[in-house]
Amino acid sequence: MRSAHVGVMPSSTCFPSLLPPSFTKSKSSPKFSMSLSEDPVREWILSDGKATKITKISPVGGGCINFANRYDTDAGSFFVKTNRSIGPSMFEAEALGLGAMYETGTIRVPKPYKVGPLPAGGSFIIMEFIQFGASRSNQSDLGRKLAEMHKAGKSSKGYGFDVDNTIGSTPQINTWSSDWVQFYGEHRLGYQLKLALDQYGDRTIYEKGQRLVKSMGPLFTNVVIEPCLLHGDLWSGNISSDKNGEPVILDPACYYGHSEAEFGMSWCAGFGGSFYNSYFEVMPKQPGFEERRDLYMLYHYLNHYNLFGSGYRSSAMSIIDDYLAFLKA
Repeated sequence: MRSAHVGVMPSSTCFPSLLPPSFTKSKSSPKFSMSLSEDPVREWILSDGKATKITKISPVGGGCINFANRYDTDAGSFFVKTNRSIGPSMFEAEALGLGAMYETGTIRVPKPYKVGPLPAGGSFIIMEFIQFGASRSNQSDLGRKLAEMHKAGKSSKGYGFDVDNTIGSTPQINTWSSDWVQFYGEHRLGYQLKLALDQYGDRTIYEKGQRLVKSMGPLFTNVVIEPCLLHGDLWSGNISSDKNGEPVILDPACYYGHSEAEFGMSWCAGFGGSFYNSYFEVMPKQPGFEERRDLYMLYHYLNHYNLFGSGYRSSAMSIIDDYLAFLKA
């Protein structure tokens, strides 16, 4: 789910090891450093940002959750997002995700610089400004670079992330687990199914969905699954290219998971044959890939149902019913 232009973010406390060395954080605490000056964005840009003057502030469109601005200075440009109603935890988690992807040295992402609270309430994040090119990134390059990120971004802790974050505005629970099928069933499908039950009283989709969760194990037979760093919300609105035509990915909902889960938003990402061919040259296709594809889409259809209403229910229900029939569950 896209929430602003260059970059979006999730929640919770900070783990400095995931961040680029230049990311601003407190020396005395694992929390990001937070200044309560009258204009903390301006203060950071004119100090740690190495600028002596801000020459222009321009709004950047595209967001439905956050406000976004480009700050032009004599030290270059910065991208700033603000949210007047949510504390820094959402942006802290986004920064952790961006930092983790940035540290792989593979696909280009905006480098996060600073997160903090706004004095009148809300929060901000400052990150690298990336000038987008005139056209979308080359599909083959995107597939290869994404696969390189998945190959490089590994975790010794299992599946999950050091903080919970958000998928759109829905909480995304990232409690560590050593079992991928258990993690995906509980923290991805199970969480969304319970949300649909609580929000809409939709007992049909909840009960059928839980049957699928309990019986989906055979879909992973003979599959080698390793925790890979995932963007987590990869659709066309979160994919662009820089002025050199290199792919750029934005607004993550990062966690470590099965690489195939990255394609869960492919129904609105426009991935073509050249994308998948290049991806699988780096990350070989696993047995049963096609049989699992809709299972990973289901998480995002359920999230859209919970966020936007009944227009997405039939797609989610159809996937569940098809899997129950396929699995004879």
